[in-house]
Amino acid sequence: MKSWFILIVAGLLEVCWASSLKSTEGLTRLWPTVFFVTTLSASMFLLALAVKYIPVGTAYAVWVGIGAAGTAIAAIVLHGETLSPGRGLFLGLLIVSIVGLKLTTPAH
Repeated sequence: MKSWFILIVAGLLEVCWASSLKSTEGLTRLWPTVFFVTTLSASMFLLALAVKYIPVGTAYAVWVGIGAAGTAIAAIVLHGETLSPGRGLFLGLLIVSIVGLKLTTPAH
C-alpha cells in the first residue's frame, strides 16, 4: 500500500512540473525552471521507488494518467481552459481507468 501512496505522490508531482512548464518560457526563467526541474526529478525518483513493488507497466500507466488528468484539470481550474462535455467524459474515463488499474493489479 505504501508503494501506491508513493506512486500517487509521484503522479501529483508530475502535475506540478507539467503545469509549470509554460511559466519557464523555454527554461529561460530561473525560478520557474528550478521548480520544474525539482518537481520533475522528485516525480521520477518516486516513480522509480514505486516500480520496486508495482509492475512497471501498471505504475507507468497510473503515473501518466494522474499526470495527464491532473494537468488537464489544473489547466481548467487555474488557466480557464474550457471543459466541454466530451473533454469531461474522456477525463472521467481516464480517472476510471487509473482506478481500474489499481484495483486489478495483484498485491506484492
